[in-house]
Amino acid sequence: MRIVILDGFTATQNDLNWDALQALPDVEVCIYDRTPADKTLERCYEADAILTNKVIINRDTIEALPHLRYIGVLATGYNVVDIEAARDRGIVVTNIPAYSTPSVAQLVFAHLLNVTNQIAHYAEANRMGRWTLSKDFMWMDTPLTELMGKTFVVYGLGSIGGQVAQIATTFGMRVLAVTRKDESELPKGVHKVSWEQALAEADILSLHCPLTEQTREMINKHSLRQMKPTAILINTGRGPLVDEAALAEALSQNRLAAYCADVLTVEPARADNPLLTAPRCYLTPHIAWASHEARQRLIQTATQNLSAFISGKPVNVVN
Repeated sequence: MRIVILDGFTATQNDLNWDALQALPDVEVCIYDRTPADKTLERCYEADAILTNKVIINRDTIEALPHLRYIGVLATGYNVVDIEAARDRGIVVTNIPAYSTPSVAQLVFAHLLNVTNQIAHYAEANRMGRWTLSKDFMWMDTPLTELMGKTFVVYGLGSIGGQVAQIATTFGMRVLAVTRKDESELPKGVHKVSWEQALAEADILSLHCPLTEQTREMINKHSLRQMKPTAILINTGRGPLVDEAALAEALSQNRLAAYCADVLTVEPARADNPLLTAPRCYLTPHIAWASHEARQRLIQTATQNLSAFISGKPVNVVN
């Protein structure tokens, strides 16, 4: 079996490897760090199996690959593959569920605590010698916010959203969720609300839903007007969940306290993205999923998925 990994570097980052996958019996593995769109067909033409993270596998590509039997998505979301086209060809598509849950939940609170306690600000000020000039034993020039008693809203209560909600309860926050689940299915201390109530009551709103036509730009001029000007918005889900121009405007006009995000609509970030220069906008470069431990789980699960397919008992099938 010939296996082609189209963009393996994001998972390995020079501190992990694909040795376990290469050790599977009767496989030939070809690994590319990155694959531009115009090279995808050429590199995959002889492939029986493809592994991809962000390289698009569309209908034209699927129909042009005569030997293809398996596509392994190196992520939880699988919108990079035309699922219907794969189904039409009888090609199995798998994903990697829940591998990054602890890491993403951790980054949500790293962002939140940075805003409420201004860690990066004070660390940088101290490097510049500001504390040494203080007349008192302490020095501060920003408000500091306690999380106890604040209202934390989670939109989407899947694996990541559920863990974020549970962590929020340990801070003593009032935790609400916008979810399709029944109230009886929610974790202890979490209560279901409508989207309108969530917008009105959130001190912190954290987005953990998939990108669909219904959720695209769910944060827009209208929804931003319904939020408290003191609210903090966190997005570790998908960039297009927000209207970036409307969000930058709200920040500039002090109609939102802060925006914390690990994702943008176009990645890598374009130089003209208004969020790059918006006040109180804290962006990380899509790293929530990328802890060493999470990437290790991703590679391990990708190997197990392929091994299961080879044995005739595929798992984590999405089509």
